[in-house]
Amino acid sequence: MPVAFRRRTLSRLLFFGAVVVLIKLLFFPASTATRPKANDHQIKEHNFIERATGPDRSLNVQRHAFLQARMGRDEGEDIFSGLVRNGVRDYWERFQLPYIVNKETASMDAQHVLSAIDQLLSLNGWVAAHCPTLIRPFGQNKREGAYDDLIREDHLYYVAIVIHSADHFLVDQLAVIVQMAKRLGTNNMFVSMLDYQSTDSTETLTDLCEAVLTLLGVPFRIRRVSGMTEDPAAAYYPLEEAYMRNLALEPLHELMAKRSIRFSRVVWLKGFTCPNDILETIKISFTNEAAMVCGMDWAEHNGFFIFSDRWRTRDIEGDQFRQSKSSSKPDAVPPRDHQGALRYAQHLPFQVFCCESGTHVVDPAQSYYRGLAYRAGTDYQNLSRAEGVPAREPDAPCLDSSQAWFCRDLWVRSARDAMQGTEKSQYAGTLRRRDGDEVVVKEVAARDPLMAEARAEGGAVAVEEADDAAEDRRKKGHAVDADANAGSDYDAMPVEDGGEEVPPAEGGTLLIPNSVFRPARILVNPRCPTTYAGVSHTQLARDLFGEGDDDAVSLTGKYALDDWEGAPESFVCQEQRQTGGRKATKTQRRLGFSIHDEIQRLPV
Repeated sequence: MPVAFRRRTLSRLLFFGAVVVLIKLLFFPASTATRPKANDHQIKEHNFIERATGPDRSLNVQRHAFLQARMGRDEGEDIFSGLVRNGVRDYWERFQLPYIVNKETASMDAQHVLSAIDQLLSLNGWVAAHCPTLIRPFGQNKREGAYDDLIREDHLYYVAIVIHSADHFLVDQLAVIVQMAKRLGTNNMFVSMLDYQSTDSTETLTDLCEAVLTLLGVPFRIRRVSGMTEDPAAAYYPLEEAYMRNLALEPLHELMAKRSIRFSRVVWLKGFTCPNDILETIKISFTNEAAMVCGMDWAEHNGFFIFSDRWRTRDIEGDQFRQSKSSSKPDAVPPRDHQGALRYAQHLPFQVFCCESGTHVVDPAQSYYRGLAYRAGTDYQNLSRAEGVPAREPDAPCLDSSQAWFCRDLWVRSARDAMQGTEKSQYAGTLRRRDGDEVVVKEVAARDPLMAEARAEGGAVAVEEADDAAEDRRKKGHAVDADANAGSDYDAMPVEDGGEEVPPAEGGTLLIPNSVFRPARILVNPRCPTTYAGVSHTQLARDLFGEGDDDAVSLTGKYALDDWEGAPESFVCQEQRQTGGRKATKTQRRLGFSIHDEIQRLPV
């Protein structure tokens, strides 16, 4: 054979091979054909055909196997590895393989698996079995199709869970996810589980979660990460908290950047929360176009229940919630402001300055998709170093929880977006004073380019007219309130041990009051209780909602707020100034809060 002919043949073969490889890379990415390895967690970008025919924004795990991923699993060999492999092989060869005749039996096998999952989750814990029987106001547990309209809207939901040695309720949380997937659709949910330095059986239970979600076809990423420090007591908890939350949100941003998939709501699942309560909280979020809606976290204490998560919750006046009993009288309920207490007593959503008590729902369009992330203070004292206590000014930034930082960022971002015209939906409703009077609107000239442009009818700029008498009444109310700090030192250092008393709000009115800026819509839904293991949930439901249904209330009356208040001019800062883990000592002080000043500090 001539040398030239052999060279031409070889060249053609190489050219043909190169074309085949190029076509495979462009049109048939490996991620769509095979399941990714344990460490191959990246969301794949659209291939050539998807870009040409229109981006595929589906959450179909059969089509895109990379939507189900496990990261950080400890797969190292140990003395039991061989025993486990032999047991699995023996079970497969003796009890599974002989009964697989052909592909027609696959659906029957799958149904057996789904029935086993239902049985497992219904028998383990109270959530799956008893939620429909728990008392709820307005009879929402008795109405068929109460959330059919929400389900028909076909939104995408991102469920996030941060787990730290929480094997006592993880199976129940899995039961809730399974029930939500059945209602909302497996292709409408993505589950992100972050196991942060758990030392109990959480890692084994996340194996169960992986198996169940895989069999049901629910997209997920389950990730295990080590702690920020070797010694948990040397960690700074607010920084850990921000780190964990941002890691749990990584798939949210990846899916947006690489697949153009936008989620309508992010559901942060905490403790035990009934699926219907979560669906109702989601509905409240849509009805009010809210940035965040939270449930209420209750803990059992000496035979009764107390509101427990005051580390991250502040009412619309900036005060901590009381450590109230679930059966408290109307004058001693958790929210201290008059309107919040009134709506709480009627089991209606009420406005707050900040919350994260239990399971909560966040609108990513108003937060995560606009660049907001969880953060923490940086000038804390590191007790593992031989350094003195850093000097801090009286008005130094609050070293509180990452959620409290997130709430303040929501208020500032909401105001700035309204000023810049980046938010299309206009603020609807009437600003209300804290003494209950409606706002007096008058036409004024813009005294500052940073003032919000909330338009009244006729094109006038709406601002709140100063009412010194009302402000004085409010300050005096704080000063004479004997219960102003009742229970608020429960999580803080006692005064006799060096802690600080929280002074009442005082000082001059802000030059540009917070009420002229568009408010962040942050709500608490008191009909969404979150609890933990070993409590009597039936008794809690009776304490909160009584034995029967409330009078019928229209959907507008139940869910929608017509009046929204601006941010308070000060808030109670409960802060952790030193390292020492999540149980480190906390102190309290009161800090001023000016949205105008915060916006001026933002980069252009």
